[in-house]
Amino acid sequence: MKKYYWIALSFILLIISSVLFPSIFDRIKNSTIVENNRSSESLPLSYIILNGEAKKVPSFLMTNQNNLIISNEDFKNKVYLVEFFFTSCTTICPIMNKNMKRLENIFGTRDDFGIASFTIDPDNDKPRVLKKYSELFEVFSRNWHFLTSDKKTVYDLSNKGFNIFSSINPEVADGFEHQGYFALVDKKGYIRSRLDSYGNPIVYYLGIDQENKKSISGTDMLIEDIPKLFNE
Repeated sequence: MKKYYWIALSFILLIISSVLFPSIFDRIKNSTIVENNRSSESLPLSYIILNGEAKKVPSFLMTNQNNLIISNEDFKNKVYLVEFFFTSCTTICPIMNKNMKRLENIFGTRDDFGIASFTIDPDNDKPRVLKKYSELFEVFSRNWHFLTSDKKTVYDLSNKGFNIFSSINPEVADGFEHQGYFALVDKKGYIRSRLDSYGNPIVYYLGIDQENKKSISGTDMLIEDIPKLFNE
């Protein structure tokens, strides 16, 4: 009886194998397994839709570290990043600009790439201070502008134009509150971003280092996503 049991079991396994394995091999051959596990690297970037319209960067006119007047028109036909920072910041700004410098090292030689760094401390961050700060980070791109203006203009651009929070607060370290986000802007002036795992735009990229090293950082996301906009 034991002999017949093993014969029967072998026969059943042979039937299962003949049905199952060809199906697996066909899926591998046709790359269906790979197609169902596409990385975000291959996905197009989303627009940020507000009130039924894709959100564009508002117009701005400011002075850069070289005492030149710079507007949003200077970034026309460029893929560029936006951040809000201040030079005397001792908390997140040095991390943000270390990561921004990493992006400049990769894309900064391109004429169609730029960075707009808006100070939220215009009383202190005059052009000469911004110039010294840019030299501290060894900025080489002619399209990385450190920009200053009056307080109302700066805070309106941050809080209303980009919806990236910033404010004066004497109760916190260094006297200012702000979010460590980078905005990614396409060549036509639209804010763009990748989608999260639920299919929603992440809107902004985190410019500071993440505690969870297993998660892809905002900087690494941008290294993947910026090139998608160059040829649009």
